[in-house]
Amino acid sequence: MKPIHYVVLLVVVLLLFGAPKLPELARNLGKSLRILKEETQALASDDGAPTAKDAGESSPKEAHDN
Repeated sequence: MKPIHYVVLLVVVLLLFGAPKLPELARNLGKSLRILKEETQALASDDGAPTAKDAGESSPKEAHDN
């Protein structure tokens, strides 16, 4: 992207949200990205862990069917 594209994007964002809302939006975006990163790391570390189904536990639906 050319620098002019970034300027146009910034102007559009300012018009849509207004200057006072931008810090709040950036903070919320940062929190969301941090949560996403933590969850993906947790999923990656849990790949080798057995699940409830592997441990022989039945789901509530299976327990109801018996």
